[in-house]
Amino acid sequence: MSIARIKAHGRAFAHISAFHPELTALRHDLHAHPELGFEEHYTAKRVVEALKVCGVDHIHTGIGKTGVVAVIHGRQRGSGRMMGLRADMDALPMTEDNDFAWKSTRNGMMHGCGHDGHTAMLVGAARYLAETRQFDGTAVLIFQPGEEGFAGAKAMIQDGLFDRFPVQSVYGMHNWPQMRPGTVGVNPGPMMASADRITIEVTGKGGHGAHPYQTVDPVLVSAHIITAVQSIVSRNVRAIDSAVISLCAMQAGDMGAFSVTPGKATLVGTVRTFNPEVQNMIEKRLQEVCSGVALGLGAAAHVHYERIYPATINSRDEARFAADVAQKLVGHEHVDRNMDPSMGAEDFSFMLQVKPGAYLRLGQGAENGVGSCFLHNSRYDFNDDVLPLGAALHAGLVEQGMPLAEPAHTASAKPISAIPTPVRSDA
Repeated sequence: MSIARIKAHGRAFAHISAFHPELTALRHDLHAHPELGFEEHYTAKRVVEALKVCGVDHIHTGIGKTGVVAVIHGRQRGSGRMMGLRADMDALPMTEDNDFAWKSTRNGMMHGCGHDGHTAMLVGAARYLAETRQFDGTAVLIFQPGEEGFAGAKAMIQDGLFDRFPVQSVYGMHNWPQMRPGTVGVNPGPMMASADRITIEVTGKGGHGAHPYQTVDPVLVSAHIITAVQSIVSRNVRAIDSAVISLCAMQAGDMGAFSVTPGKATLVGTVRTFNPEVQNMIEKRLQEVCSGVALGLGAAAHVHYERIYPATINSRDEARFAADVAQKLVGHEHVDRNMDPSMGAEDFSFMLQVKPGAYLRLGQGAENGVGSCFLHNSRYDFNDDVLPLGAALHAGLVEQGMPLAEPAHTASAKPISAIPTPVRSDA
């Protein structure tokens, strides 16, 4: 689907498209200056600068360390309604392999998941909502830090996010390279799995590699554990449930000591589930299987199980509403209302544990390859073509979720005031 096709479906999209180049410039600047969780000082500063230019009513900083919250009041406020929109701001600790002008200027940091695009889309929505105010209530725009493993959503909640801004519902969205631009996906249930970290410490007895009978080889024990834990999903989890156990790294011994059997080995991995009962069962079985395998081979194994993010579960009514909003924007044939959930994880789940809401996917993978590189890849880049669509979808949630009590004339857009873009630097 082309951007021109999308444009025919909505006033908000047309309005936002007028400042598409400015959103793109902002997105490129954020991409060039990535920051990790709770270190988004430059990003937060740029967001605040842009929001001030957009005419936002109230801007709050330092929520959840580096989080920013923008409050925009509608033309009417009699309904007392309040809706939250969320975008994540942080980057990943990885090296970028792209060579375009806006590639990362910071070694070992990259916007490899599109959070720069998410932030730009929410800024675009803020500008449109501030310029038109075609809603009855208050929009709360949440620019969240630390999604990539830092639980920034939880930090903002613990810092009083929903006490200070008591929204009735909250919505978030994420780009999805496996979907075409102009498409939206959602479902009335699980969207993302829980994310748990497992560390398995195997203790044996070290010795000479030429005399293995005098040792208890933790490498051999680890190999049996790696194989055995896969039986948990295949034999203990019901076929109609979903679960993943992946042991992704192992450390044992010294690579320079080819004839030394180490005394210890450590395995690190992840567990992904949707159902808390399945999650509890897997934690229990991991302890049993690892200990049993190690004991049978004369070693000992200890499993440390850490629950990082809960599953992201959409509220049924809010998911249906979000799908309706998307359908008005892109047409029913371009909205997947029963999208398959992903075994990836998302800390927006913490917000959905407190407030009803929905998490959506925004297609960005074009047939010519633009935006089709998958997330967390060193060649990934956000597809700028979908910036107006994402911003319009955010705006549509506000306007249709908090409609004016009486019809109002469409406000004319203010003259475009450029979002300031500083000189690119490595600072």
